[in-house]
Amino acid sequence: MEYDEFEFKIPQENEDYPECSEFVTSSVESIIQEAMENGRNKIIINTNLKLGLPMENINKIAGPFVEAWVLEKFYEVVENQDNKYCLVNVESQEHLHRADVILQFRREGKIESGITAEVDVKSTSEDIESSGKSPNITAFGRIRSAYIEDPDYIFVILSLKYRVYSTKNPTSGLMDGIMEVVAYNAYDLKYLSSKDFNYNPALGTGQIQVKDIHYISLERKTTWEFCQLLDRKYLSSTRKTLQDWLNLAIRHDWIKYDG
Repeated sequence: MEYDEFEFKIPQENEDYPECSEFVTSSVESIIQEAMENGRNKIIINTNLKLGLPMENINKIAGPFVEAWVLEKFYEVVENQDNKYCLVNVESQEHLHRADVILQFRREGKIESGITAEVDVKSTSEDIESSGKSPNITAFGRIRSAYIEDPDYIFVILSLKYRVYSTKNPTSGLMDGIMEVVAYNAYDLKYLSSKDFNYNPALGTGQIQVKDIHYISLERKTTWEFCQLLDRKYLSSTRKTLQDWLNLAIRHDWIKYDG
């Protein structure tokens, strides 16, 4: 059989998905923007190093610090139950989860409802051009299944750019490292244009990889159109075959299959 001949399970998202997606991504960006405008965008690292942090390798340790900073900013918002972003819950996720944090928003309107989004934080250095430029996002099999299980699934990539410098601590006389978040963008993975991401066959079922996280264009598509795009990326790999895809489809219940 050819790919188009299978009987697919076709997800149908709600009509208000685009509105929900815009609400989430704009809220995430606004939270980061507010932190930057209020001068709460610095991470101070006290060390006993006289010469400061090893700048040439700083990108190897910066990621976890930036992720922790983001999580704190979300928690600071949710501590105020009447916050203007209608953020009601924040859950940090373990390392092997699809994303770093789950956010739940209260959406006000004629009928009050909730919106849940998973956020994957990616950090890049302003001073190292190639740092984090083409990150792996998540496993193909896992993300493909997520959209079948929940056609309204929202997966946000939060891209943060930081710079690092050292300053002398007036008390200790030693050098403190400063990580400062200087730029941000939030994207709905489903709306990334087809030319902006690749399939990386390494590791398990393979990884969805952004080509250049600093230059992204968006194109609106349905959940089913996105699933088909994911499949095309997978099948275009020279290391994967239709049989490989079929094995995954049967295992994850993407198609109706009698054997």
